[in-house]
Amino acid sequence: MARSIVVTSGKGGVGKTTVTANLGRIFASMGESCVVLDADIGLNNLDVLLGMDSRVVYDIVDVAEGRCRLRQALIRDTEESELYVLPSAHSYDKAALNGQSLKEIVTRLSVGFDIVLVDCPAGIEAGFKRAVASCEEAILVTTPHISSVRDAETVLGLLRKNGMNRIYTVMNRVRGDLTLTGEMLSRQDVERLTGTEVFGMIPEEDELNLLSNSLNYGLSEGYAACCALARGILSGTPELYDLTKKYRGLFGRIRRNMKRKL
Repeated sequence: MARSIVVTSGKGGVGKTTVTANLGRIFASMGESCVVLDADIGLNNLDVLLGMDSRVVYDIVDVAEGRCRLRQALIRDTEESELYVLPSAHSYDKAALNGQSLKEIVTRLSVGFDIVLVDCPAGIEAGFKRAVASCEEAILVTTPHISSVRDAETVLGLLRKNGMNRIYTVMNRVRGDLTLTGEMLSRQDVERLTGTEVFGMIPEEDELNLLSNSLNYGLSEGYAACCALARGILSGTPELYDLTKKYRGLFGRIRRNMKRKL
């Protein structure tokens, strides 16, 4: 059976879907058969981010309502053959997918894949509860800003209340230069505020949003950070990529000064 992992954040705008898409590609590149499921009805963009929106024929609501078989709705990635996407519906009728039907779909997918990643809707309303109830593990995405971390605290409480023990906290959109100078919350700050261990730190970087459409994607710092996060999730032991390393020393100070002028 596959590992079912919900990717959640509590608030929108922290890069949750980008993290989901990148982890899906990286897990697949590591030889893990992976399916990413978009549970955000009406506001779906996981298929767009992965460049699959033009290939969508059926979606998750079609599967839930029996208009197609599950395999018919899955779209295979052109970059990684072990990655599939189950797109969400463009309809705004969120009642079209209830908690039981989503859980059944995740259970069916778990038979044929190693990892099922569920991209959770933002907020802590019904969509969040459906997505969380369908999975056994969670990736909690936050940014190094106090408002985002406070929201993450709330979500952590809800995840634990739901009986979820394996929770991987990820700091996204981190700037190594500001972390080094203390102008941005550090990993230790987030761990202290949330009472949980940080499993990954991912930089603010354009290449991550462009995925493999960027020539620099595979060479980028963000890709390396996501790979470290993926390895940590697979092993159960955090493997943090050091985002401050290139800003240390004389040349690092020059980089910091140049970044401030941009």
